[in-house]
Amino acid sequence: MHEIGQAGGNARTVREFVAYLRVEKGLRPASCEAYQRDLEQFAEHVEVRDGLLVGATQADVSGFMEGLRGHGVESRSIARKLSCLRGFYRWLLMDKRIAHDPTVNVESPASWKVLPKSLAEGEVAEMLERTGVAARSDGADGLALRDHAILELLYAGGLRVGEICALRVEDVHLDQARAQVRGKGDKERIVPLGRSAVEALERYLVVGRPGLVRSGLERAGYSLQRALFLSVRGNALTRQWVWEMVRSASGTGSKASPHMLRHSCATHMVEHGADLRSVQTLLGHADIATTQVYTHVALGHLKKVHREHHPRGKRRAEAS
Repeated sequence: MHEIGQAGGNARTVREFVAYLRVEKGLRPASCEAYQRDLEQFAEHVEVRDGLLVGATQADVSGFMEGLRGHGVESRSIARKLSCLRGFYRWLLMDKRIAHDPTVNVESPASWKVLPKSLAEGEVAEMLERTGVAARSDGADGLALRDHAILELLYAGGLRVGEICALRVEDVHLDQARAQVRGKGDKERIVPLGRSAVEALERYLVVGRPGLVRSGLERAGYSLQRALFLSVRGNALTRQWVWEMVRSASGTGSKASPHMLRHSCATHMVEHGADLRSVQTLLGHADIATTQVYTHVALGHLKKVHREHHPRGKRRAEAS
């Protein structure tokens, strides 16, 4: 009964925190579920010693992280779980349920700074050209037009996969070459679109999407969807479906993902001279520190430019 009481108390605290995230912070369901899973995993760790989340110590947090590392969990995932715990205990402090935050002096894993993976410009160009040929052919169907438009938008605007799925028809303003995107915490931002993305979206909206709407109505009588990108049944696309489509479009043996296209967008912009503030605005990062990782990603390109254009860099390269 004692264990049931502790587990019940922890479960109630987790539910209250998740409700706070959903209602007051405006996080999306998928984000709330991720927070809940991480906290439930930590609660199990604390309950081994008959403890409560509100009574957790720094040793509990450090032991939890060491246990994850010992089971082969990637440092990136451990860092994400620690971030979740920090947000949770800040909330408990704010709510005056605890007097001390047990995560304060816990160091993040070194791979907090793990560099995001991106594709080379040639790889992205090849993927877009391959799907573009199919989309521009005379017999192109709505699915080919849709897939190419999604890929162009992922790369042109650096959108997250959830943002792609949440886009509505009225969010896209092709006459102004921009899209209105709702990101994390329901924060809205304006994303500019290049010519290729505008043309792909225009063709999809005019030629491709109407057929998918009709197909959905005929198959199951669905009401008219306002989602921008539709399935063959006329439904809004799922995140998992977009992941699978990108992987398939990237070619045999490739492990490309929507997130890699987002990272590729930012990396290639920095390599071509974009300032970090502009990239931060485009990606919807709340903190410039998150965007600064792209200076490290583009370091190889920067060194090459330095060797080619700095007078002393050129002399050293010639001497070697």
